[in-house]
Amino acid sequence: MVRDGSAGLVTTPGRRPYRSLRALQRDLAACRLCAEAGHQLESLPVAAPGARQRAYLFGQAPGAIEGAERRPWRGRAGRTLRRWLELDEEAFYATFYCASVTRCYPGRAASGRGDRTPTPNERRLCRRWREAELALLRPRLIVTVGGLAARELLGLERVTDFVGSSYDVADATAVPLPHPSGASGWLNAPANRARLDDALALVAGALARL
Repeated sequence: MVRDGSAGLVTTPGRRPYRSLRALQRDLAACRLCAEAGHQLESLPVAAPGARQRAYLFGQAPGAIEGAERRPWRGRAGRTLRRWLELDEEAFYATFYCASVTRCYPGRAASGRGDRTPTPNERRLCRRWREAELALLRPRLIVTVGGLAARELLGLERVTDFVGSSYDVADATAVPLPHPSGASGWLNAPANRARLDDALALVAGALARL
């Protein structure tokens, strides 16, 4: 259970409408909803830097490095993602408001391979942050990364069914990407690599129009 120094658990602020990202990010940094519900977590919430980005990037959950630094996409998967998008670190964070299905590092999977997938209840508890961010940011481009993010936000199931296409979400264009984890062999197939290239072209085109 995540604790805040020697003071014990910090009570999470109640649900309320937000008028600014600053207020939302302040409450997110203090969120302990999952810990209060008994879920075992390995970090405090990871927050996106900045508030003036043109697009919204939605992943699964922070990894160990992100949990330690409390900043998104800091590990190997983040470097791969930036290479796909052809953005250096500064341009990446200036372009994308980085969010995820759950906001704390969930720890390793019981099998020892990869990170634990957040439970349905953890996803439900974190959903408020995504809803508030989208309402405040009103992005014109949403990029989902990985299968869980695409299922949660777009209702899509299989990676091979959605990469390379775009979808309308309210006033935004949504483009799903596969997860850049080195543990996945999905991109070993030439057809899937072509799907990724198509998806990245859609992202580049949408960014150019913003």
